[in-house]
Amino acid sequence: MLANLCGEPHLLPNQLMNRATELENVKLFHARPFGEFIGRYHEPGMDRHIRCITAFAGGVKPIVQLIKEGKADFYPIPLSKFPWLFKEGPYKPDVFMTTVTPPDSNGYCSLGVSVDYARAAMQTADTVIAEVNENMPRTCGDSLVNISQIDYLVQANERIYEMPPAKITNLEKRLGENVAGLVEDEATIQIGFGGVSEAIASFLTEKKDLGMHSEMVPESIMTLVDEGALTCSRKTINKGKIICTFAAGTRRLYDWLDDNTIIEMKPVDYTNDSKIIALNHKMTAINSALQVDLYGNTYSDMLGLDQYSGAGGQPDFVIGADLCPNGRSIIVLPSTASNGKASRIVVHPAIDGNKRSPLVPTVTRFSADYVVTEWGAASLKDKTTIERAKALIEIAHPDFKDELSENAKKIGLMA
Repeated sequence: MLANLCGEPHLLPNQLMNRATELENVKLFHARPFGEFIGRYHEPGMDRHIRCITAFAGGVKPIVQLIKEGKADFYPIPLSKFPWLFKEGPYKPDVFMTTVTPPDSNGYCSLGVSVDYARAAMQTADTVIAEVNENMPRTCGDSLVNISQIDYLVQANERIYEMPPAKITNLEKRLGENVAGLVEDEATIQIGFGGVSEAIASFLTEKKDLGMHSEMVPESIMTLVDEGALTCSRKTINKGKIICTFAAGTRRLYDWLDDNTIIEMKPVDYTNDSKIIALNHKMTAINSALQVDLYGNTYSDMLGLDQYSGAGGQPDFVIGADLCPNGRSIIVLPSTASNGKASRIVVHPAIDGNKRSPLVPTVTRFSADYVVTEWGAASLKDKTTIERAKALIEIAHPDFKDELSENAKKIGLMA
């Protein structure tokens, strides 16, 4: 199995694929991959030699296609359950391949930008192979591993994989402003990657004493720390620390993370444990979605019946925010898709008529709280089904409001 996201090693996966014809029934687990090796999954007969196993496709086309063709196996679990998969579940790794920093004078390497499920993998794998890469930032927290815990070391000098900041358009700015209006002073926030996440930060700079407990540290967080808005001084647990489990961004972010003591990396079964999340003061979880229906169901990881991505940490943080006495869960999405031809606010996918509409919710209506589009914010937690439908239609694109209202009446959601 491979380390997650930007912690993925460069050399080892390619070397494994080069030996594919010598191997039979190898199962290679990874989350969202980066390397060129993923293209080789589609070589004729490859799934008999090396078969892709994942629980988060990340919208990567070669992996999405493999799952659709039945040539890859997908575990429908949230990010918090990844360590369980290795420790107690059906996938015990024989070999774990990761990237680490060079060891310090005491023999300790850092897992850098990808702690998440790496520690569980190291505890359960029979063999651990690590690429030692001086370009990996040395992160603080539970990221240190002694060189004695690694069986084989491989020297590598490639650039750590990067995720450039998403483009921020006027749409993202409108979404970010609407989301920021729901974030209170002293709130502990969770946000992810993407244009909306980057846009939100610019509207949070005037907030006071924000904290952060998140699975991911995006590029935009540097601005909030530099502007003095994100201090973590009012947090109820891990006070003074930004808690996260992985990071993805540019070299600028990685340089900022290097030996930065405000960052505390934790294993993913800590960061994404809903009970831990709920202990944070004013926990405010901000997540994106593909669609929301008028009942309040959130669809984030499938297109039609095709697996597009994965649950990631969305269920973990939505539930954690719901368990928090003063918490908030915010689902944010543009009001339209397909260049304005389709509404992302739908009556219900089963009657939507669009074959690409997700049919399986990532988070059900029973955990619905706030939904935000560029047209405003809808509060759902305290609403009846009829009131929810009306509130969601209010924030739908004007071009689709009449159609949504008519279809809602047909199924008894509106009088």
